[in-house]
Amino acid sequence: MTYDLYYSKKNLSGKENKMIALFTIWPYGKEKSMSKDIAEVIKLIEKSGLSYEFHSMGTNIEGDWDRVIDLIKKCREKLLETNSRIGISILIDEKKEATNQIAHKIKSVKEKL
Repeated sequence: MTYDLYYSKKNLSGKENKMIALFTIWPYGKEKSMSKDIAEVIKLIEKSGLSYEFHSMGTNIEGDWDRVIDLIKKCREKLLETNSRIGISILIDEKKEATNQIAHKIKSVKEKL
């Protein structure tokens, strides 16, 4: 799952730096569905208040570095409560003074279709 958080850090211009994190987390050793584990992770993301979008291969989350990393840590801890081994993959796109980038990127591509 990909997850994102919001935290108010300002750059030199006084505006917030935001990033999108594509986050995927999964338990190893599941013979069938992982959906119950993933649903618990999504609940944590929803409680964070950050913008997010989940899909079949992960979750996009938008926020600042500290809040995003803190949320990923919480998701990791949640899965380790019931699983002895997990995998995590994180891809980050950080852009100064950017906001609402998840929606903007999707809209930009759709306009070109």
